[in-house]
Amino acid sequence: MTETRWLDEREQRMWRAFATMRRRLDSAMERHLNGENLSMADYQLLVPLSEAPGGRIRARELRRLAGWDRSRLSHQLRRMEQRGLVGREDCPGDARGTVIRLTSEGRSAIEAAAPGHVETVRRLFIDVLTPEEIETLTSIARRVLARIAQDTFGPGETAGTDAPVDQDPGEAACPG
Repeated sequence: MTETRWLDEREQRMWRAFATMRRRLDSAMERHLNGENLSMADYQLLVPLSEAPGGRIRARELRRLAGWDRSRLSHQLRRMEQRGLVGREDCPGDARGTVIRLTSEGRSAIEAAAPGHVETVRRLFIDVLTPEEIETLTSIARRVLARIAQDTFGPGETAGTDAPVDQDPGEAACPG
């Protein structure tokens, strides 16, 4: 049995500060989006859909980008579909595939929410960091995400949370 490597005081301070920061940022983002009649889950799916060519993306690619399991995605899409934010269509050439389509209501919702969301992110997070700290945090986040992907999926495999920032979310969308 491996001996537990307990956190020292410095590591514990950093971990607790980080965990508290993450929870409070999530709460602040959720409060802002609730004012726009969206949830953070809605926003997490509307962003890649709004960036995908034609506002269309395969469900399995959207699931990968969100880092969600199939059940969570299915339930969230059902709720969003009931509210008119997204639609589902069959994937031409792949009878098993489903394409998620951003509706005009969904596009209007993300366009209305995005400016305030970005301002909240900037005010609470970006503006308190120096350019060097932004680069350092980006590097740290990518290393941690790579470790999580390695532990979760094995070497060389990835999940949505470690996708490159500049990846085109529409790459896996069905043609047509």
